[in-house]
Amino acid sequence: MVGQTRTPSGGSGECSPGGRTRTASAEHPSRRRRGPEPLWRGYVGAQLRAERVAVGLRLVDAAARAGVSPQYLSEVERGLKDPSSELLAAMCGALDLTVIELVTRVLTVPAAGDRSGPNDGTSLGAGTRAQLTLAA
Repeated sequence: MVGQTRTPSGGSGECSPGGRTRTASAEHPSRRRRGPEPLWRGYVGAQLRAERVAVGLRLVDAAARAGVSPQYLSEVERGLKDPSSELLAAMCGALDLTVIELVTRVLTVPAAGDRSGPNDGTSLGAGTRAQLTLAA
């Protein structure tokens, strides 16, 4: 049964069946306004697809060169799968691209806004790019 309780800060919260208290302010206010954080795999996949199309390779041909199934490569390109570093290197190699070149391209996509994602028609935002640069 869920009941009301007082939080340590004096506010009221909801007590869950496990006894943990959830406060109304548990989520940062700016997170509620902006939507989900774009995923790295989406940016990587979008760049892989852009490079494959630019060099004129069909999906099945690029997959054969990389030693992966066309279905898997398609899922990577659509940001649905997060490939291991070995598979990412194989996919890059199939496109005559190094992993470093791919990462550089992901990080240098023109900024359109901090919360834009690879599948919404916009590009990697400056704030996200700065965070990823620090991680690299």
